[in-house]
Formats: sequence, C-alpha cells, structure tokens
Amino acid sequence: MQRKFNTNQVNELLLQALETERGGIQIYTAAIEAAVNEDLRKEWEEYLEETRTHEQVLTRVFEQLELDTEAASPGREIVAHHGRSLVEAIRLAREAGDPDAAQLVAAECVVLAETKDHQNWELIGHVAERSSGPIAKVLKQAHEAVEKDEDHHLYHTKGWCRELWIESLGFPAVLPPPEEVKNVETAIGAARAENARDSML
Repeated sequence: MQRKFNTNQVNELLLQALETERGGIQIYTAAIEAAVNEDLRKEWEEYLEETRTHEQVLTRVFEQLELDTEAASPGREIVAHHGRSLVEAIRLAREAGDPDAAQLVAAECVVLAETKDHQNWELIGHVAERSSGPIAKVLKQAHEAVEKDEDHHLYHTKGWCRELWIESLGFPAVLPPPEEVKNVETAIGAARAENARDSML
C-alpha cells in the first residue's frame, strides 16, 4: 500500500545512511589494523571495499534526488559521533597491548556499526516499496545494489564475534564461523548456521 511519506524524515534517513557508510570506512580501516586472524582480516578488507562502493551508491542517490551530501542534521551528527567513538574504542583496545582482545573489540565495533547500517538499508527498501515516482525508482535501484552486501556484513561479522568470544572463554570455536562456511545471507540462515555450530567442531 502506497502512502505519502514524510519527506523530511526520508531525507534524514538518507543523511544518516550516508554518514553511517562514511563512518564504516573508518571503522573497517581501524578493525583491519586490529585483526589477528588472517581470514577475518581478508573478510574485513572485502567489506571495506564494499562499504566504499555503498558510499558511492548513496552519493549517486543524493545527486539523483538533488540533495546536499554535506547537509547537517542532529541525527547525522549523532551517527558521526557513534562512528568516531567506535574507532576510538578500537584504538584504545589496541593500545592496551592484548592483540586478541583488541581483535574482539574490533569485531564488536563492526557488529554495532553494521547493525545500524543494515537497518538503514532495510528502511530505504521500505520507502522504495511503499512510494512511487522518481524517488521510488532511485531508492529501489540503490537498495538492490547494496542489500545483499549488508546482510552478509552483519550476519557474518556477528558469527565471527561470537566465535572469537567463545574461543576467548576457553571453549572450542568454529573459525571461520558457520555463517562463513555456509555463506549465510539471511536472518534465518544465520540462525540455522549458529544452531549447526556444534556439529562443525
């Protein structure tokens, strides 16, 4: 069902989404420096490049909708603050001198960032499906270009974070995590992969 949307709030969502991608580039850059596990490092290097692409996709959305990529809003500033805080958390963890602990902090920071990122794109998809005209077309194209990557980033990094925690607790871990092995792309797939982990030890 199509309804008239709140234009100001859609613009706010897009501003926050762009800021999230920009922050994500900085977070992944810091996380890669903290990575100890080579498989995880390679994964994050791929995600960094995809995040750069997502920023470009959103920049194109702003151009097509004639919006200002540098417009300020209170929500955008909060998103930027969160991004800076996560980068700072990774830096502090690295300075503490325990590489494995720093890697785990980096994984948690990536999960936090990707949770927001994933929600942004779900909401962009929601707007695209329930609106019409040029904005629907522009947002639909952007959503289709990015959605699969975002699912992958969130569910796989959550798997890495869980298994690194389990390993740190002294229990056998599945590394790379089941989400990686089973190439999970959905919430249902992630739940199934986690349920299957004991059989993969």
